[in-house]
Amino acid sequence: MDGRTGFAAAIWYGWLMLGEGLAKGLWVTARNFIGSYLSEERLVTVQYPEERRSLPEATRSFPFLVYDGDDPVTGLRCVACKICEAECPPQCIYIVKDKVKKPDATGKLQNQPLIFDIDISVCMSCQICVEVCPFDAIKMDVAYEWSTLDRFEGLLLHKEQLSKPNSYYHKIHPAEAAEVDARLAAARARAAAKSSGSSARPVGVGAATPGSAAARPGAATE
Repeated sequence: MDGRTGFAAAIWYGWLMLGEGLAKGLWVTARNFIGSYLSEERLVTVQYPEERRSLPEATRSFPFLVYDGDDPVTGLRCVACKICEAECPPQCIYIVKDKVKKPDATGKLQNQPLIFDIDISVCMSCQICVEVCPFDAIKMDVAYEWSTLDRFEGLLLHKEQLSKPNSYYHKIHPAEAAEVDARLAAARARAAAKSSGSSARPVGVGAATPGSAAARPGAATE
């Protein structure tokens, strides 16, 4: 076989491989096209917005504030510690602490944010605010339909828009919300046990009181 014949054979082989790959691709396309009319599982086109896919639990879009009970003011978990504002990489969180403490869901006076804004046009959904929050007050939402004609005020979410009940948190992230509730309940139980234990202990038990023999100098040698 001379060089010219070998070159022609290589060209022929290349075209043959190209034709084989093209035929395989067309077969896959035709199979999926026909299968989409025969099998509902292979019907991949979703007629949005009339139809919507169910979102997996790990989906996250933008942060929201969690409150307990029915009142978004007294039940708000956020105490305006500003850790999330300080740790936010794009600096899209703005918090102003209220000067007046308000009772929380348990009746205890707590600090609360007077202003809590998140600019979702800047937010990159990194979830760092969720990870650094010591009170489990801020979590990631799954809402993604935020299209608006006003890209400034329309994408600046205020405290009233961000506050959502714990039941909503359970709806979108059931496993994660159940774990958080269990952790918070355990922390409250430990605090209650510590408080009841300290209040039940008699004053002066194990301590020397003024005028007692143990408190007098040299009592141990008498």
